Amino acid sequence: MARGNQREKDRERAQARNGGKSKNKDDGLTPEQRRERDAKALQEKTAKKAAQAAGGESSGGDKRNNKK
Repeated sequence: MARGNQREKDRERAQARNGGKSKNKDDGLTPEQRRERDAKALQEKTAKKAAQAAGGESSGGDKRNNKK
């Protein structure tokens, strides 16, 4: 069996295991729309983290300085 044939067979098997999903995520968005979506998600994440930090340290974050 030639090495190239083995690669092709393995690719076919991998594709069958993944249900024919491709590597590329095609969510129907243009690159600009994707950038806007990602920027909005990042802003929400940073705002949530800032609010959590300002709200108090009772979230169980850094416990290294809580020595008794």
